[in-house]
Amino acid sequence: MGALIIGDEILSGRRTDKHLPKLIELLSARGLSLAYAYHVGDDPARITHLLKQAFESADVVFSFGGIGATPDDHTRQCAAAALGQPLVLHPQAKTLITRRMQDLAAQQGQVFDPDHPDSLRRLDMGVFPQHASIIPNPYNQIPGFSCAGSGGGRVHFVPGFPVMAWPMVEAELDQHYSQHFAVGAWLEKSVIVYGAMEATLTPLMERIEHEHPGVKVFSLPSVDHPEHGRHIDLGVKGPKALAESAYDHLLAGLRTHSCALGPEMVRN
Repeated sequence: MGALIIGDEILSGRRTDKHLPKLIELLSARGLSLAYAYHVGDDPARITHLLKQAFESADVVFSFGGIGATPDDHTRQCAAAALGQPLVLHPQAKTLITRRMQDLAAQQGQVFDPDHPDSLRRLDMGVFPQHASIIPNPYNQIPGFSCAGSGGGRVHFVPGFPVMAWPMVEAELDQHYSQHFAVGAWLEKSVIVYGAMEATLTPLMERIEHEHPGVKVFSLPSVDHPEHGRHIDLGVKGPKALAESAYDHLLAGLRTHSCALGPEMVRN
């Protein structure tokens, strides 16, 4: 799965991206993982290029932000351009947005005017590529949308607001991808290694990957960790049974190097 996080405010530092760690958390809880992520500003050409790549792939991608109706929101238009489809007012989105406007007017003691310029502008938030399906928004009923490309890729578009986006992503995962959930089938296991150099341990890492196809070895060095100081977080990840065997061989190899070993860490 992939992620596309859109907005100048992320790249300028005015806002801190919270979507990437949350998406990783939501996927991990379901035994899934993220293959890649892109951060991109409000640049229509770049957004269109990335979306075209996604639609032409076989990937599932979650896109965050840029689906409003203000001048700096380009995602809906870019999705249509990437798909070669016209933008149209989705009938179910029109119903949901109209109902939302009616409720707001009633709360404010006003009469809803469907022809008021503000009402018409709000309906722009329901203008999606022609063959899009909607993603319900439990927070304020203004939907997101989902589109499939000719290459089999599907992109789910949600707002940039976490309070809206995260429940929408969870619902899409549970509704459409539960057959791919693999909780407990994947294992990441590592150990803290003190007083060793990565260059010295590289042959061991290469041997583990060669002898255990399907398993990846990772090495995360640190020079100033507040608890462990200079160390390497060295481990393996892959299907559980394969990773368990590879990890045992990794530990055995580390002992032949007389490495000082610290705590072990496990992620399923």
